[in-house]
This record gives sequence, structure tokens and C-alpha cells, in this order.
Amino acid sequence: MSKVAFIGLGVMGFPMAGYLSRAGHEVCVYNRTAAKTKAWLECYPGRGAETVIEAVREADFVFACVGNDDDLREITTGDNGAYSAMQEGALFIDHTTVSATVTRELAKVAGDRGIGYLDAPVSGGQQGAEKGQLTIMVGGNTDDFQRAAPLMNSYARQVTLLGPVGSGQLCKMVNQICVAGLIEALAEGLHFARAAGLDAEQVIDVISKGAAQSWQMENRYQTMLAGEYNHGFAVDLMRKDLGIVLAEAKKNGTRLPVTNMVNEFYDELHNMGGGRWDTSSLLARLESQSG
Repeated sequence: MSKVAFIGLGVMGFPMAGYLSRAGHEVCVYNRTAAKTKAWLECYPGRGAETVIEAVREADFVFACVGNDDDLREITTGDNGAYSAMQEGALFIDHTTVSATVTRELAKVAGDRGIGYLDAPVSGGQQGAEKGQLTIMVGGNTDDFQRAAPLMNSYARQVTLLGPVGSGQLCKMVNQICVAGLIEALAEGLHFARAAGLDAEQVIDVISKGAAQSWQMENRYQTMLAGEYNHGFAVDLMRKDLGIVLAEAKKNGTRLPVTNMVNEFYDELHNMGGGRWDTSSLLARLESQSG
């Protein structure tokens, strides 16, 4: 079993670190809000650290699941960041969804210090993290991947190496492009069904058995119809992710008209006070605009 540090105990990191602990690894956790660390220690075996440096000093593997590019820089290369205390030969695995640019930047700094680096964004949301059924998209070298894969498998149903550092983040961008379009299509379909006087639940029961079927449809249609958006992946997190996607698309010359449009819809939801609503709240936007 390995010595593991886990930085960031949000809705994703909390259960992921828990699965590592239950798998028998020696886990030390750190979170900026000490109450989260205390809550984690009440649920799982392990220990808490008051600083990033304390958490990573003896770790063979350091996992991170934080907020954005700036947060990731802060916990790695910032004052009292992980890189200043990680031992040579240790491996840093980043589960944050960030830009491919910051990923490559931080991987180079890690490499210069004798530290391995994998970018490993996840898909599956809070529900997938809690059930240990995440999909993990990985960028990095094969040796580092083979070392880390058994640990990631403790909370994932699929872990795939896609290419060099940055490849995981690029794959996550593809994931978010597809998800954003699917949710908007589902929202429009449900909105149309109601306006047409159909039983929307019955409609979903029928079309979910055909070509329109999707994870979003099966897992979100009931809460959407009920107007319940206090769960799952938040609007503001999707806005962050789509901002990363659109910036990368500008660099590589990709045209993403639907993604652009849905991103604007999420901006509208944020302005409606729905920044913390689930991403499926695109239906609420449509209903707020209907007479």
C-alpha cells in the first residue's frame, strides 16, 4: 500500500480520497477549509494536514482536485506549494478540470524537479464520485500511468491513457462540448413536450428506448420536470469548463457554434441567480422565458 496525499475535499475529492483510504492506502488529506478535513476524518481512516507541505512531504502519490488554473498553480508552485516538499520520484495526479496550457506548464516544472505528472480530469459528477464509478481521462507517460492506475481504479469504472501530458484535459474538453449540447437538447425537448400537451414522463419512457437515449436523459429528466436543481454539477463550474473549451478552440481554429450558444445560456442562468444550480437547469431558463 502507498503513502498518499489528497488535496481538495470538495464534492468530488471527498469521496475519491475516501475510496483510496478504504483501499488500504495511507492517506493524508488537506483542504483550505479545515472543517472539510475534520468531516472527512470522521468518515474515513487517515490523517489531516494543516498545510499542503505537511500533507505531501512523505507521499508517494499526491492527488489534487481543486477549482481552476490559479488554484492549481497555488497548491503546486505557489508559496508553500506541493512541489517544494514532494520527494524526488513522487507522482502528482491532477483531477482538476483546467486548461491544457497550465497542465503542460506545471508538468514541466514537476519534471525539472524529478516529480512525475499526470493530468487526469474526471467525468461522472458527484454521483459518479460517490459510487466510485468515474471515468478518468489521463495524459502523461506510460510508466507514470501504470504506477497510478491501480490507485485511480479504486474510484473509477474506466481509466484511460490518451497520450502525453495535456491529452487528458483535451479529452475532457470534448466531453464538455458533448454534454453541453445534450443537456440543451434535452431541456428543449422537455419544454416542447409540455407545451404540446404531452405527458413528458411518458415521452421520455418512449424515446429513451431509441436513438435519443443518453445518460443525461435517464438520470436528469425527472428532476428537471420537478424543477429540482440543487444537485449535481453546478452551472458556474460548467461556465468555467466551457470557457476553457472556447479558449482552446480559439487557439486551434475550431468552430463551436452550439457550445458558444449554450455557454451564453449558462451565463443567463448565472445572472438569474442560478450559479449553483445543476447544469440541467437549462430547462428553467426556457420556462422563465415562455409566456
